[in-house]
Amino acid sequence: MAFPHLQQPSFLLASLKADSINKPFAQQCQDLVKVIEDFPAKELHTIFPWLVESIFGSLDGVLVGWNLRCLQGRVNPVEYSIVMEFLDPGGPMMKLVYKLQAEDYKFDFPVSYLPGPVKASIQECILPDSPLYHNKVQFTPTGGLGLNLALNPFEYYIFFFALSLITQKPLPVSLHVRTSDCAYFILVDRYLSWFLPTEGSVPPPLSSSPGGTSPSPPPRTPAIPFASYGLHHTSLLKRHISHQTSVNADPASHEIWRSETLLQVFVEMWLHHYSLEMYQKMQSPHAKLEVLHYRLSVSSALYSPAQPSLQALHAYQESFTPTEEHVLVVRLLLKHLHAFANSLKPEQASPSAHSHATSPLEEFKRAAVPRFVQQKLYLFLQHCFGHWPLDASFRAVLEMWLSYLQPWRYAPDKQAPGSDSQPRCVSEKWAPFVQENLLMYTKLFVGFLNRALRTDLVSPKHALMVFRVAKVFAQPNLAEMIQKGEQLFLEPELVIPHRQHRLFTAPTFTGSFLSPWPPAVTDASFKVKSHVYSLEGQDCKYTPMFGPEARTLVLRLAQLITQAKHTAKSISDQCAESPAGHSFLSWLGFSSMDTNGSYTANDLDEMGQDSVRKTDEYLEKALEYLRQIFRLSEAQLRQFTLALGTTQDENGKKQLPDCIVGEDGLILTPLGRYQFAGQMAALCSRDDFLGSFCRYHLTEPGLASRHLLSPVGRRQVAGHTRGPRLSLRFLGSYRTLVSLLLAFFVASLFCVGPLPCTLLLTLGYVLYASAMTLLTERGKLHQP
Repeated sequence: MAFPHLQQPSFLLASLKADSINKPFAQQCQDLVKVIEDFPAKELHTIFPWLVESIFGSLDGVLVGWNLRCLQGRVNPVEYSIVMEFLDPGGPMMKLVYKLQAEDYKFDFPVSYLPGPVKASIQECILPDSPLYHNKVQFTPTGGLGLNLALNPFEYYIFFFALSLITQKPLPVSLHVRTSDCAYFILVDRYLSWFLPTEGSVPPPLSSSPGGTSPSPPPRTPAIPFASYGLHHTSLLKRHISHQTSVNADPASHEIWRSETLLQVFVEMWLHHYSLEMYQKMQSPHAKLEVLHYRLSVSSALYSPAQPSLQALHAYQESFTPTEEHVLVVRLLLKHLHAFANSLKPEQASPSAHSHATSPLEEFKRAAVPRFVQQKLYLFLQHCFGHWPLDASFRAVLEMWLSYLQPWRYAPDKQAPGSDSQPRCVSEKWAPFVQENLLMYTKLFVGFLNRALRTDLVSPKHALMVFRVAKVFAQPNLAEMIQKGEQLFLEPELVIPHRQHRLFTAPTFTGSFLSPWPPAVTDASFKVKSHVYSLEGQDCKYTPMFGPEARTLVLRLAQLITQAKHTAKSISDQCAESPAGHSFLSWLGFSSMDTNGSYTANDLDEMGQDSVRKTDEYLEKALEYLRQIFRLSEAQLRQFTLALGTTQDENGKKQLPDCIVGEDGLILTPLGRYQFAGQMAALCSRDDFLGSFCRYHLTEPGLASRHLLSPVGRRQVAGHTRGPRLSLRFLGSYRTLVSLLLAFFVASLFCVGPLPCTLLLTLGYVLYASAMTLLTERGKLHQP
């Protein structure tokens, strides 16, 4: 593409816009590469915002841009190859970023598109606690909704890249896209590997001209030390420049700001979605003091008492809507961060290394997880555990959580994984990580127990999730380290002179944000207490994972697992006993709805008998792992098995289901709600007319077409697992009662008594239900 020398940059932008409509995609990219190479930054800075939006889509989600979240190499290999080459961290687009960076251009980014709590905080005239927003927005006493952040080119590019995962519309359910094969997912992995390398240093910026490199922008210089995720520190670059001469500087020292910015943007955009109240709760004491000073100054200027902006509080009502794609990308981030943090050499990771001159990249590796990720990830997971639908899609959240809990899996010296019978022991060197992430293990485990007790464990997918969690926590020495961490937290605080008046708050770092605590207060107990109180507050009510309350939940789960195993066996036995001949439906010309003899209440129909075997295997191993973790006796487990036989007495008469005594009488337990589920499931699994009749009454065929009204957004629930159940709520309907009264009244006019009328109504309903059953079965057979 030959461009004449243009005096007005707007002509260049107009030409590129026209080409984006008239030229093929490959030709557009070739022209963009030439433009980036030939034109000066003075003219390129005009096209930069348009180009970024053209690639990643608009922030309001209307424009999809290059649709990186659906672009796959196996589907569109040519277009995929062009995009990946253009957006590679060493490719033309990043070269444009560095070219503009050298001239110190700034670009406006609307505050209204930031995550909810950050947006509300800024609009309330409170500077967020993250350094990402320092010196980028100007406040007015009244705040405002039209505020912008002044970002440098690299920040602007990464902001758009990260937010495109959130702002773009969720992928259609009908479009089967594997996230790990998409261009966006691969680019995230490439950017992490480039800017957070596990080996070597961060590559320097690309050359903007032959024989020269783009100079780095001036380092950020916040006026006061900032708190990043609850821990005060100064910028890495500022600290490094002020403490080390440029002659002996590490080549990565002038570029560490890119790594720091990339991680902060990813964390802020992907994990910063929770209530404003929670956001304000997690502000550091220093930030709260600044807010107080600000409010006092505003109130004195206006001669009125300081009042919080309730408008901002009420305006922030948007629900957090994570998708499985979102969670998978966050998991990729966590896995890479573990590898990045654990790539320190033993001599670099030792405490004595802090006193020696180390490169900023090495210090950044130590700080990446605890300083930048831990707090926001904990809130993110806590929100997902409490609001995600009770279906198999929770597996994505579960695996993300388990990946964070096992940093040893991503260490360079990791051993080969052991067999199921002999899993490898967790080294004692990981005890500090376990203790400083205690809530990640204990509170979220209790949260998972509460979820598991409300799911149908006969489903192989749900049984697999229980098995996965139990297997991870049953790794040798892990439960002991968690229990040791709880003991350190629960031990009484000793009154020692140097600890007498201290508060459990994050430390204020005046130099390097990695500066250690004073030697006198480095005890393990204080570190664990600081971790818990920094995340939950000093008034938190801690429920020990190995305490009586959690143990009761574990026993209930073990009981539910035993019940689910019994139900799966009942289904398997019933399927085996089903006659092989033609059923009543086949005699009428219909084939069996379920060819593998499984009932529609859960996903056993996906794999038939093999799924029953898998369910039993998962539950059996999960039960054994729980026994190991919580030291349950064999006698306790046998009691659960024997308890299943108590539903019938010696004369074969059924007893009451499992209940507990409440204030209003007997209350069904989770076990009691499903205690006769085996018989209902067996009836529904029959392939004759009786089975069809039961499925019509005991299952809900229209469930797949509904939407869940959930805080995580509306999503299709095709294949949603739900057990057969008997609902008599319609008998409490005024409409039903009035209809029955009218029927009896009309019958009395024809001298038909209540008993004959009841028999006629029953006979009529049976005929109606039989006809509807046949029509329903025929309709399902003709579905594609």
